[in-house]
Amino acid sequence: MIDSSGFPDFVWSIGEEGSDPFVMRLGERYRQDQFAASDHYDHMEADLATIAALGVEVVRYGTPWRLAEPAPGVYDWTLWDRALDACDAAGLEPVVEFLHFGLPDHFPGFIDGAWVDGFVRYVSAFLERYPGPRWFTPVNEPGITARLSARFGVWNDMIATPEGHAQALANIVQANLEAMALVHADRDGWWVGSEGFDIPVAVTDSAEAAGDVERIRTLGWLVWDLHFGHEPGVPNYFDTVDAAQLARIRSLAQHDQLVAGLDIYPISVTAVGGDRPDWSIRELIDFSVAEIERWHDRYDQPFWIAETSNLTLPLDQQVLWLNEFSDGLARLRADGRPARGLCWYSRGDQFDWQTALIEPTGAVTEVGLFDTERVARPVAARFKELANEGPPH
Repeated sequence: MIDSSGFPDFVWSIGEEGSDPFVMRLGERYRQDQFAASDHYDHMEADLATIAALGVEVVRYGTPWRLAEPAPGVYDWTLWDRALDACDAAGLEPVVEFLHFGLPDHFPGFIDGAWVDGFVRYVSAFLERYPGPRWFTPVNEPGITARLSARFGVWNDMIATPEGHAQALANIVQANLEAMALVHADRDGWWVGSEGFDIPVAVTDSAEAAGDVERIRTLGWLVWDLHFGHEPGVPNYFDTVDAAQLARIRSLAQHDQLVAGLDIYPISVTAVGGDRPDWSIRELIDFSVAEIERWHDRYDQPFWIAETSNLTLPLDQQVLWLNEFSDGLARLRADGRPARGLCWYSRGDQFDWQTALIEPTGAVTEVGLFDTERVARPVAARFKELANEGPPH
């Protein structure tokens, strides 16, 4: 059973994929909806029971904000009622997520800060209605949300400028921190995060490649600098953001009752300065472990692997990826690094993630413990074994 005093020393967790950003399809804005694509709306109770049957006690879960707030200030708690009742029935404690890449239709995007106040009101209403949840990922992958919406320009705002990215990132981090301030004022809650984790690897010995690695790293870590109150690693990056907003973010910086989320997939490891070598899974995990150590040296915060799967690797390598990652976490823990869990993401297969959702064809992304017919793959049995064994060792 989960201890009621705080987040466990280590958890084996599973997530339910619920991304819903806007992308473009045939020249028009199109709402991705992973819950609809996977038929999760119709199988919610059974899907959560299936997760629990693997020996899991903690589930990463959120329902789309746009469905909970179909009009400004008008809340429909139907899905949340179902989901939290289903978690209770299955014996699952949720890490509650409020925003997974998509805003309600009445907000234009992440750069326009009007949505932040709306988000705060939504979180406040949730906390008033549901006294039980104590672990929260208010915004899933704040850095990735800002990157794809306002730096790469392929989601939501579809803006690709440094100024747009800086403003979107500041807004998203502020929203995340404002939500956690509400949680802490209301209950003994924890921020259990989730964030994309770049692992740049120089494949040549050139000074240029080394510089590019550092540039990629510091740009990717801006999201952590803001959350933890560090001086941003990229000087002057937020010069176009209002000073009062940056001061508010600094005042909300998180320092305790948190487990930072590092989302690591095979594709997270990128080659810098040349073509990507045919790295083995052990090499990919070794690169990941080394980058986690660098991150922990800078921020000195506990962490968990909030998302992982075989994404970009074939299905027959799912079990090997899981085993090697478990071994990597065991090494980190033996070295005194506070690795607090691993979440396989996700229970079932996903859709269109081969192209980061930007080509909405409904193509299956085969990363689930279960396939689209909800049939277990071999990795599900191995995950259950690891969950029953306890922390990696």
